[in-house]
Amino acid sequence: MNPPDEVDAGRVLVRRWRVADAAELQRVVEEAQEHLRPWMVWAFGEYRAMDFLSGCDERWAAGQSYAYALVVDGRVVGGVGCERRIGPGGLEFGYWLHPDWTGRGLMTTAVEALLPVVFALPDVDRVQIWHDAANERSAAIPRRLGFTEVARHHPPREEPRPGMAGTDVVWQLE
Repeated sequence: MNPPDEVDAGRVLVRRWRVADAAELQRVVEEAQEHLRPWMVWAFGEYRAMDFLSGCDERWAAGQSYAYALVVDGRVVGGVGCERRIGPGGLEFGYWLHPDWTGRGLMTTAVEALLPVVFALPDVDRVQIWHDAANERSAAIPRRLGFTEVARHHPPREEPRPGMAGTDVVWQLE
């Protein structure tokens, strides 16, 4: 069983990525690259939207990850995904927004809309969000949604980049 392809969260449509999104995703990431670079390892170097999108269907079918586009008024403004990175029974959320769309509550709305969807999957009993301690915008989302901070990891699981604190903060909701 997989989650639905689309979740209408009111102000934002959360829908499965499509290969047809390649040009728009490429444009949005390139515009947002400076904003994303401190936090997203994939934002370094030359981003290739088609490389990401070509694997989405396979990972979805295998139940490894569920990647969604965030769409407002027909425009892609960011992405959110759930991956099986934290062991049996768990999904980890990851997310990003174009800087022109931050501070509007869109990501909080999207993650909140996806929570009942992922908890309806038969093998999910917990959800986590990991972020660098310096990334206050990412920290605001689990705080707003009632997650509990359960760990801090130093060193982090990925090599820290300039601007990062070098400590992973882990939030969990059961």
